[in-house]
Amino acid sequence: QVQLVESGGGLVQAGGSLRLSCAASGSIFRVNAMGWYRQSPGKQRELLAVITSGGNANYADSVKGRCTISRDNAKNTVYLQMNSLRPEDTAVYYCNADYIGPAGRALGVWGQGTLVTVSS
Repeated sequence: QVQLVESGGGLVQAGGSLRLSCAASGSIFRVNAMGWYRQSPGKQRELLAVITSGGNANYADSVKGRCTISRDNAKNTVYLQMNSLRPEDTAVYYCNADYIGPAGRALGVWGQGTLVTVSS
């Protein structure tokens, strides 16, 4: 059983910053790409940023320049530093990981989500 546990969400004023964390645990041989998504009420889940095990990162236009994704491979943990937050960034933020299980199968797992609320 593999789990992703997110933390770091909360209430912040517009213009503020938050750092989200997501740690993977369980029967993992290797974690490959890790990413952050968000979903607002009535909207589809949106990919924000993804980072490979080698550290190559890509960002959605909506967060480019305001967010930085990073990871600690030794801890199987991915981070999302979010700056200059806007009320429209209010959403539930999810992390996702592609990993190789002990039997060599490629699998994926989602976190439970963490709520970010940005007040105006």
